[in-house]
Amino acid sequence: MVAYCRICDAMIVPVGFREGTSFDETRQNWSGTGDRPLAWSVWYPVEVDAVGTVSTEPSWFRRKPVACDAPLRASAKPYPLVLLSHGSGASVAALEWLAYRLAQRGYVALAVNHHGHTGAEPYRAEGFLCLWERASDLRALLSDPSWRLALGGTIDDRANVAGFSAGAYTAMLLMGARVAYSQFEPSNPVKSPIRGPREFPNLADQLQELQANPIFRESWERRHGDYSDARFRSAAVIAPGRSVLGFAAVSLQRIRNPIQIFGGDADTVAPAIDCCQWLHSNVAGSSLEVLGAVGHYTFLPEGSETGVQADPELFHDKPGVGRSAIHEHVARSIAHFFNRAS
Repeated sequence: MVAYCRICDAMIVPVGFREGTSFDETRQNWSGTGDRPLAWSVWYPVEVDAVGTVSTEPSWFRRKPVACDAPLRASAKPYPLVLLSHGSGASVAALEWLAYRLAQRGYVALAVNHHGHTGAEPYRAEGFLCLWERASDLRALLSDPSWRLALGGTIDDRANVAGFSAGAYTAMLLMGARVAYSQFEPSNPVKSPIRGPREFPNLADQLQELQANPIFRESWERRHGDYSDARFRSAAVIAPGRSVLGFAAVSLQRIRNPIQIFGGDADTVAPAIDCCQWLHSNVAGSSLEVLGAVGHYTFLPEGSETGVQADPELFHDKPGVGRSAIHEHVARSIAHFFNRAS
């Protein structure tokens, strides 16, 4: 069955799913044993008779019905592309709520697990500290032909980008934001009230010891670099974390790409008044929507029984907040925003 989205001016079609792993030969993995891995997942439109099934693999999240490895829906025009960046310590699965809805509306939505900073593999302090490597992940993946060959069809060479929390930081780097200070370096004048994220609470204490690791040291010295990429047209920035406060304001003021910022006024992890508002005030022409009673983790998928039992905090919303309805609203807004920005 095909429905129609009046807001996005697009059909709502069934969704396919495929995953694979690429490698960035220009960078080593954190252990120095090989090239940096780029484990990717992609959601995309498929033909109306494709049959979607819900994965039976254990997950903290409720999964969507997808047609695994189904052919890309035939199209006379190149498909628009969006690359997605997950939050700190999360994985591509945490972005399914957005990727799925964008694919329903005609987008190819490609996400990557950020090596060392993802729950899909053992955490590495290096991955949590060197957030700029995440922008290079998306740049490398956009250049990699393997996922395009796997999908077939014609997909736009340029892309939009969307990211949640640390993924918002990633998206802003691609738009031209430059790092003045890493969040946990001692010289950062914006003192963080925490020593690390919930997944790595003693992160700041690892910094000095890691300087002995040449792979970390090389990355650390790249933190002030330019990670902008003209192939990325626009960015949807969702609940940006406190790390964005380390951006050089002058670099944000030079950004001319369309930027749409979303936050929640009940976000205690990255309060909108501190993070979203600060970005919005420094990026000329950006738009901002702060959603009432919405917390940081409302922008994660709905929880499965396993997830709710394992970590109730991630799936608790304020009374009256329907997580699925928030997801639908934000996804529609983002699709409409990307349509206008293309």
